[in-house]
This record gives sequence, structure tokens and C-alpha cells, in this order.
Amino acid sequence: MLFKDRTAAGQLLAEQLKEYVDRSDVLVLALPRGGVPVAFEIAKALNAPLDVCLVRKLGVPGQEELAMGAIASGGVRVLNPDVVRNHRLFEAAIHKTTVREQRELERREKLYRGDRPPLNLHGATVIVVDDGLATGATMRAAIMAIRQQEPARLVVAVPVAAAETCHDMEAEVDQLVCAMTPEPFYSVGLWYESFPQVTDAEVGHLLKLKCAVGSTKS
Repeated sequence: MLFKDRTAAGQLLAEQLKEYVDRSDVLVLALPRGGVPVAFEIAKALNAPLDVCLVRKLGVPGQEELAMGAIASGGVRVLNPDVVRNHRLFEAAIHKTTVREQRELERREKLYRGDRPPLNLHGATVIVVDDGLATGATMRAAIMAIRQQEPARLVVAVPVAAAETCHDMEAEVDQLVCAMTPEPFYSVGLWYESFPQVTDAEVGHLLKLKCAVGSTKS
């Protein structure tokens, strides 16, 4: 099965999250940029507030698509020890990449939110959304950042994931909702008919649109 696009994937995933419709404690967080169109559809269907969880992948120098870890707002950094060991990465190289991605994370936070404060996650049921999980490094950084704010319940929702990653992550959250775990997996984009890069402008538009439409809890 292929998803038509991220919007269709979000609509399908929302069907699997119906237990959270119209609940006053539910908040939806998206991992930018690809997770935002998916999360927008979920937040709209659940009548829940939408915000972003700012996370940046740390790519291996020279092989930036391969994640050696990730960082998130709040000073969180998660490293993949297998990738670090296999590519003989030293702390100096990891630090250089971390500093660069931290600057980008801060730029996006200002761009996406503007003057709006982040949602208060304390005691909430938080549904964190991305367009898929490959290694899971980015989502793990998001989970760590969210846990620091002491939500009552943490749910990860994705349209597609590598089976092993999905299995491992189930132990890290209260609930994991995934529409499919195809084998072999290869990459997230392979399971979408249309998988263009999401722009900063698109992220900002969807966040503003959700705020403008509002919800019973805004």
C-alpha cells in the first residue's frame, strides 16, 4: 500500500486515534518538517491544539542522510552508538555537527512559532507525529525532550515505520500507533506516491491555519 501524500496519511492515521477525539487533555506535536502536514490532519480530526517539537537529525559528516543521532529543544542530544562506532566518529566531529544543527533548530523555532509560546505539556496526553520512522533517532530525541516536561501520557503516531524500529520504540512510549510496517522497508519516502520536501513556509502556514481555526481548548 502506498499513501497518496502526507495529507492522506494523516487522515488515515487519525482514524486509528479516534479514542482521543474531543478530549481536553490531548495535544498534538509534529516533527518538522515532514510531520507537520500529517499532524495537521490529526489535530483537525481530534479537535486538538497543534504545535511543533523542534528536532534536528545529526548526519554523519560526508553522509548527511545517515543519522548518527539527533538534538531537540531543551538541550537534548541522542546518539546512535552503532553508527558512531562503525564510522569512527570522534567527539570533535560530533560537536561541530551539533553546533551547526543547534543554530538551525533555533532559527526554525523562531520562524515557526513567532511570538507564540510552546504548548504546556505537563500532565497532558501528547501525541507526537512524524511522516515515518526509519532509524528512529529523531523521534527518540523528541521523546526525551517531551518526557522532560512530564506529560501524563505519550503517544507516537506515524503512518509507516521500519518494523524493528517500531518494535524497539514501543517500550519507550505509552502507545505507538503505526499504520503499516512493510518489509523490506528501505526508506520512508518509498511508501508515498507524492513525497516532496516540506518547506518552512508550508509549516508556518499550517500552524497559523490551525491556530486560526482553533479548537475548543484554545
